[in-house]
Amino acid sequence: MTVAGREVILLDGGMGQELRRRSSKPASPLWSAQVMMEEPHLVTAAHRDYIEAGAKVIIVNTYSVTPQRLARDGNPEMFDDLQAAALAAAHAAREESGRDDVRIAGCLPPLVASYRPDVTPDDDTCLASYRRIVAAQTGGVDLFLGETMSCIREARAAAVAAAESGKPVWISFTVDDGDGTRLRSGESLAEAARAAVEAGAHAVLVNCSIPEAVTAAIPALAEAGVPFGAYANGFTSVAALEPGGTVDSLTARTDLDPAAYAEHALKWVAAGATIVGGCCEVGPAHIAELGRRLKGEG
Repeated sequence: MTVAGREVILLDGGMGQELRRRSSKPASPLWSAQVMMEEPHLVTAAHRDYIEAGAKVIIVNTYSVTPQRLARDGNPEMFDDLQAAALAAAHAAREESGRDDVRIAGCLPPLVASYRPDVTPDDDTCLASYRRIVAAQTGGVDLFLGETMSCIREARAAAVAAAESGKPVWISFTVDDGDGTRLRSGESLAEAARAAVEAGAHAVLVNCSIPEAVTAAIPALAEAGVPFGAYANGFTSVAALEPGGTVDSLTARTDLDPAAYAEHALKWVAAGATIVGGCCEVGPAHIAELGRRLKGEG
């Protein structure tokens, strides 16, 4: 959609928390991948609901399907089957929606744990792991999204691996909730965005941080010289989540209903963002309201 003369792309919202609401199964360290194994129809339905809400990009449900997480929390031999199942769910949702203008984004997540740069593997392992994920997804996606990157070197590895596919590459960072100008590693967001672009990123974003921190992050993203955007989470804090832990340890904010979230996102668009959506605790109703408000602004 066009807003103030700029084309703005609406992303989907959070998948893991949305599936937790829809599933009767207990929380698992594998997060949304557990549902992918046991209730794949819920994944397709969630994708479809985001498309119906107006999302033009949906992200495949493979956030916890990394070699490292499967070795720790599941079965490494499940990698290929889970990747294929997630791609099938996304394609089924797009086909069922009848909207062939929706793009499917491959997911390049943190390899070991969200928000924890201290457990990031060495550079060679990062690159090899992301290349494996890219190889599994490249035939079924329109672009790659490296998301929730908490340190520069993991983001760089994701960008390099994705760029080798020849598909568009977006890299998204998670920032310190108390200082949106820095990654959770303490590194400068502006420096991180530049590094991502040098490694092959066509767009840079911030995600899975509170909306207020995202607003503070926008100026640093704007300096990178490429399209930029954001999709925030709705947690009060992520400090309680440990590697291998479950999202049951986190608490959702009560002040981020769809209207309130849209107000935050419209500030990002006013500041130049052209890619916006939602992360954890931001559901289809939030995306629908954001889309409605963006059309109104346009």
